[in-house]
Amino acid sequence: MASVARPRPSSRPKPKRRFRPIRFLFRLVLGFVLLSLAWVLIYRFVPPPFTFTMMGDVLGGRSVEKDWMSLDRIDPDMARAAIAAEDSKFCSHRGFDVDAIAAAAFRNASGGKVLRGGSTISQQTAKNAFLWQGGGYFRKGLEAWFTVLIETIWGKRRIMEVYLNIAETGIGTYGANAGAQRYFKHDASRMSPVEAARIAAVLPLPKKRPGAAPTGYTRRYGNTIVRRMGVVRREGMDACLQ
Repeated sequence: MASVARPRPSSRPKPKRRFRPIRFLFRLVLGFVLLSLAWVLIYRFVPPPFTFTMMGDVLGGRSVEKDWMSLDRIDPDMARAAIAAEDSKFCSHRGFDVDAIAAAAFRNASGGKVLRGGSTISQQTAKNAFLWQGGGYFRKGLEAWFTVLIETIWGKRRIMEVYLNIAETGIGTYGANAGAQRYFKHDASRMSPVEAARIAAVLPLPKKRPGAAPTGYTRRYGNTIVRRMGVVRREGMDACLQ
């Protein structure tokens, strides 16, 4: 019986796959979108365990004090103080206050000594929960993306709850509850308007402004916040939290 000749395997090398930058970029962007969606969805139900800002304190040799408290338990005056101090349109915008951003850009372009931002509470929460401190267009772009996500997935109550629990309220101190315990020796479930205003007054510069027995600008600013809190209450500017 005649043997059947087997075909010899081809000795030609297999063609190499070409690097396709557009396909690679698409996969990279898709991976980031899916990862960020999952991250935001998890934090919709789970308190953020740690942030990049907290990591900076730890790497700098400081201890971190934080004590999560639900928004239902935090004194309503604390949320009113945050709205009065940081974002009067919190309940009416969709994450961005265009007028505040434009006003801040105009002030900064006018050559003021202190650069001012127009960030809303939603933007600050996105930055604090998912990103790092500092400026730069790249980080600002990521901040805008996460702001859209938390406004869509979390809603206002969750945004305020996370903000009041991870915002830096002193050196190595995070959240209104830890701040109240540090400055006033009681938790954030029972706060006077003055106490809430003093914590809100230190939010822009928590490492430089004292929450207890403040003096100078911090004290005056706290008194201004107390007056604004009355407006927030009377005009229902915190209605989205009820």
